[in-house]
Amino acid sequence: MTLLQQETVAVSGKDSRSNDRATDRRVVVTQAESQHIPLWRDRFLWLALVLSLFAMAPFLLPGYFWGANDARHHVYFLFEFDRLVQDGVWWPRWSPDFAFGYGYPFFNIYGPFSHFLAELLVHFAGFPYTAAVEAIFMVSIGASAMSMYAFVRSWQGRASGLVAAVVYTYIPYHLLNLYVRANLAESMAFFWLPLCLWSVRQGVRQPRFRWIVGAAISYAGLMLTSNLVIVLFTPLLGLYLFVLVMVYSRPSRIVTTWHSNSRWERWRMQLTNRFWWRDRLSAWLHTAITPVIGLGAGVGLSAIFWLPMALERQYVRQDQWFDGRYAFRSHFLYFFQLFSPHWGFGISEAGPNDEVSFQLGLAAFLLTVLGTILLWGVVRRQRWEILCFVIVGAATTFFAMTWGAFLWELPLVGAVLQFAQFPWRWLSITALCLSVLSGLPLHTRLVTPTPRLTIPLLTVLIAVLLASYPYLQVQISEPAEGPVSLAGLMRFQQSSDEMTGSTAWVKEIPTWSAAADYYISQDAEGKPVEPVTSLLDTNAPGFDYQTLGGGTVAHSTIREEVYFCTDYDRDSKSCSPRDDKVLVFNHFYYPGWRAYLLDGEHGNPVEELPIIPEESGTLGRMTVPVPPVGEGYILLRFEDTLPRTIGKIISWVTIGLLVLGGAWVALRRPQLIAL
Repeated sequence: MTLLQQETVAVSGKDSRSNDRATDRRVVVTQAESQHIPLWRDRFLWLALVLSLFAMAPFLLPGYFWGANDARHHVYFLFEFDRLVQDGVWWPRWSPDFAFGYGYPFFNIYGPFSHFLAELLVHFAGFPYTAAVEAIFMVSIGASAMSMYAFVRSWQGRASGLVAAVVYTYIPYHLLNLYVRANLAESMAFFWLPLCLWSVRQGVRQPRFRWIVGAAISYAGLMLTSNLVIVLFTPLLGLYLFVLVMVYSRPSRIVTTWHSNSRWERWRMQLTNRFWWRDRLSAWLHTAITPVIGLGAGVGLSAIFWLPMALERQYVRQDQWFDGRYAFRSHFLYFFQLFSPHWGFGISEAGPNDEVSFQLGLAAFLLTVLGTILLWGVVRRQRWEILCFVIVGAATTFFAMTWGAFLWELPLVGAVLQFAQFPWRWLSITALCLSVLSGLPLHTRLVTPTPRLTIPLLTVLIAVLLASYPYLQVQISEPAEGPVSLAGLMRFQQSSDEMTGSTAWVKEIPTWSAAADYYISQDAEGKPVEPVTSLLDTNAPGFDYQTLGGGTVAHSTIREEVYFCTDYDRDSKSCSPRDDKVLVFNHFYYPGWRAYLLDGEHGNPVEELPIIPEESGTLGRMTVPVPPVGEGYILLRFEDTLPRTIGKIISWVTIGLLVLGGAWVALRRPQLIAL
């Protein structure tokens, strides 16, 4: 490097540092303020939790809001989860009682995290199913407020963080999810979204191992909670990471040429430093490496779920979840609905006359507009972060409206948009963006930071609470299906046509079953409703107790052991081999079910037998050819497929790498302190 270049670099670096200090002085104060007060000791964090109690209060009312859209679903999802846990299955994939007892791989394609939390309350604390579901709704509310506060505090300040947390809690779409839609998974996803953003931002600004772990846990948590929301959210997360890297990366060598008076000298410097882009690329990679590794680790942690979900989703029928009343073309929003104060209970209908509200929230919208205008000319680097959330918020709103309907018909873009199922689901990302931006009017560049509540802050908080206060209500009702039981589950499936998903081999979706009759008859007689004790169809053609007979000797939610006998001779009381008989089981066929010939009752497998979806009929039930051995025992068991096994291995390896990384960092810390 020539003397002139060295002087230019030195002067440029000095000027750049001076400008950074002058422009971002208040931002540095904000960061220092946040860093010097540990999050857990920040009174505003706990105030955000206290202020969220008003949103939790409706769940403390006696009774349960059975009439809300998905309120019954989540009770029976938990009921089924608990049934499997009682059989020792803590990571369930198959739900034996769905589809009127024919079974469905529900937890193989639906994030189990929120119901796992509820199951902990049921299994260890003895909570009733309804109380456990309501408790997790309440946990999601408080946790969401605290995670939003942590994220916004890190770059806007404590006052902005408190406003954003309260807006995030009480923004109408969030309340719609809680009280009207009663969607537990999407409500819990609201907790993970700010955590992902916070971990990524901190990973860029402070590249430390803790933020790798934070990004990994938050992104994996979101995947395990709602594989639908993560698809909607990941484009925002990717764009935000890109903006952060572009804005905050600092090349180790900054060469500028505008201080030279000679055009020739400027050209010569550019030619000499023709590899300047290497420094810029190195800076980008250095800045991005922490959050990228963290998000990659999150993908690895959640591979136990997403890998089989992605590869085995093709084996369930998709048409029943995207056609009919689920067809997206009937659920676009009209502009006036975004600002209509109407609030009601019901479902989304075709056209503009929905019973439910899809408003953005006037308080959140006005705070966002005001803050963006006031702060735009004041901040420099954070302007790009603000612009990121403005663009994404506007885009996702456009996706949900009739104006954006044409995008849903495009080949590639439409495939991503249609994953939301209903266009208005994109408002979950809009609500996130509005909440993040709603704290801008109290940004530390506009309002002097203070550790206490101020009049402007109190005014904004009260306005937000009052704006949403009329919506803090649930409709308590009695369960039309009766108490939570297998009989209630059958009645619910029949009356609502819900939870009757089918596998790809089912030609005609069942509307009732012999198992359902069995449960209803027990309930009608006033007896405790007990599960079926056999999946074997003894009424199947060919099962005549002469040429083929047998029965179940052991049964659970994911396994069945049966005894069989072919060509029974009453005189000799013996069975003779034949190879033209099959056993039919009253469960849909799905990958993972395997059959074995045992060496005796409760014995060891000696031969694996094929499982064939029934060729006659429309139910796609499992059939197992009877081996030509006369009599014996067959074990039918639900096991891991190759994608499930690989997913488990990836998740365990990722956990191991994170633990080793944490140990390595912990061992190096004393050495660094000594240095």
